[in-house]
Amino acid sequence: MDCCIPQLDRGEHATPDLAATSGPSGDVLADRVELGGGFSMGTDDIDRVPGDGEDPIRRVELSPFSIDVAAVTNEHFLRFVEATGHVTDAERFGWSFVFHQFVSKRTSKSVTQVVERTPWWWQVQGAFWRRPEGPDSDIEERMDHPAVHVSWNDAHAYCLWAGARLPTEAEWEFAARGGRDQMRYPWGNRLTPDGEHRCNVWQGEFPNRNTVEDGYAGTAPVRAFEPNGYGLYNTSGNVWGWCVDWSSPRFHRRGPRVDPKGPPKGTDRVTKGGSYLCHASYCNRYRVSARSSATPDSSAGNMGFRSAAPID
Repeated sequence: MDCCIPQLDRGEHATPDLAATSGPSGDVLADRVELGGGFSMGTDDIDRVPGDGEDPIRRVELSPFSIDVAAVTNEHFLRFVEATGHVTDAERFGWSFVFHQFVSKRTSKSVTQVVERTPWWWQVQGAFWRRPEGPDSDIEERMDHPAVHVSWNDAHAYCLWAGARLPTEAEWEFAARGGRDQMRYPWGNRLTPDGEHRCNVWQGEFPNRNTVEDGYAGTAPVRAFEPNGYGLYNTSGNVWGWCVDWSSPRFHRRGPRVDPKGPPKGTDRVTKGGSYLCHASYCNRYRVSARSSATPDSSAGNMGFRSAAPID
């Protein structure tokens, strides 16, 4: 169980129905950047999370690829659902994880299960991407926020429809760094340089008091805050981003250094970037080298994604 990303055994690993994917209309992939080259991946920093597999630092070379400058929004995910009829894992299972402070008093009466080790995560019936805090919530004022309660399976289905794929972990980290090799954050080594908030993470005392000094208690618009050196937004905080790789804390130690991918099989997929719930007191995973993972059918109110594609 990871403190940042809740998981329960839903009894099966859902496989998305990809037969309906036929490609997007409009400008779904309009805002992308083209990248590639070498960088120093990982960290030996004292702040790394033991056992996550951030270390050692290794030199990695990446072929040209493109990646979304921001997480996929509710607006774009809605276009995908309307075009394909896709039903998300959260909808199929009938519930998803919601942070306890976001659940209304009315909805809280129907909550029957919380995650034992991380009781701030409540299993909310009827929570999914369009009803992110449960049946009495909506996204009408959040169309430019990241789509959440999106599993790896759902993100993968979206990418196939969009003629893309999820980024590899190496591509994600290269893009997230914005050209600032071996810095903790996309902008440098200090979380709030000169007192300025550069990302959407928890301030205060987790999990009960959030001072909201950065302006956002939950998700922020995908283009909130300044972009990094490559023009990408919110590669630290806001929502976790799914990667295509299976997760392993050790595979990369012996794996390839050119266009590396995770192991050929596994149980969890890699997630990167941290979220609005990350705080140094319990989860310091909003650093660009940090990593976490979840089962492909996991969904929660702090999990989103962006798409990528190779460049021929």
